[in-house]
Amino acid sequence: MKKNWKHISLAIGVAFSLTLAACGSENGDTTDEPAENGQDSTEETAAVGEALNYTITGIDAGAGVMAAAQSALEEYELDEYELQASSDAAMTSALNEAINNEEAIVVTGWNPHWKFSKYDLKYLDDPHGVFGDAENIHTMTRLGLEEDMPEAYQVLDNFYWTEDDMGEIMVAINEGQDAEEAAAEWVENNQDKVAEWTDGVDSVDGETIVLALVAWDSEIASTNMIANVLESIGYNVEISPMEGGYMWAAIANGEADAMVAAWLPATHGAYFEDYQDDVIDLGANLEGAKIGLVVPAYMDIDSIEDLKE
Repeated sequence: MKKNWKHISLAIGVAFSLTLAACGSENGDTTDEPAENGQDSTEETAAVGEALNYTITGIDAGAGVMAAAQSALEEYELDEYELQASSDAAMTSALNEAINNEEAIVVTGWNPHWKFSKYDLKYLDDPHGVFGDAENIHTMTRLGLEEDMPEAYQVLDNFYWTEDDMGEIMVAINEGQDAEEAAAEWVENNQDKVAEWTDGVDSVDGETIVLALVAWDSEIASTNMIANVLESIGYNVEISPMEGGYMWAAIANGEADAMVAAWLPATHGAYFEDYQDDVIDLGANLEGAKIGLVVPAYMDIDSIEDLKE
């Protein structure tokens, strides 16, 4: 598999010891009676705010989950908060450091993601529905791929798997296995499922296909896996990681042939609106994805509303 990237480390980046919090100002309660635990809710909120430094630890600024998180700050009137852009690797590094020290932290989260297998985490309830319902990950191709590479188009059109399938590869990569090797091992161990995607598909003789992806752990797993499957029928696969907007543009203008990394309707919704006439949507390859604000389970908050003043 030819790549213009050697290995995308899942532990790069400087760890941002950043956290999110709620302001501890007056909440309008006129009673002087303490809560059952001896500490009133205003004091509890203030303590959370001080611990969390009023910051959400995010990922790359162009990600849809970041736009949704910014909308959540506005919707829930969390005016004191800062949404700190970083990267997937930096976010998970900060999360790991906070958990190791049992500190408070809130991050922009999504699943499938290996962090849910490694850590005991929970989504904060979103009663206003800012982050939307469950998402699906779609496969997109450039216009004309069906005519130019019908075999690849058919495999991509057939491709569908589950969060557990993807999770096996993500966990293996996080534990130190090379992404290409982890994907190849999954393919070898799941030949029955792979056969459903390749049944009746003819072999090819070294045609080159370019797969674009945004370099998130989930997309590293899925793109390496489907690349291995396409190689098994004779394709030379090039993998090209890039930011989300460039990924969509690359498919729309034909610089890349396909991607299995389109999160809809929310995360990549704005990109889809811009490029929908210039790409082919083959539908969901994974259903039930989710985005939101995520905290360690030991934190005594359950809702975004708990973070208000």
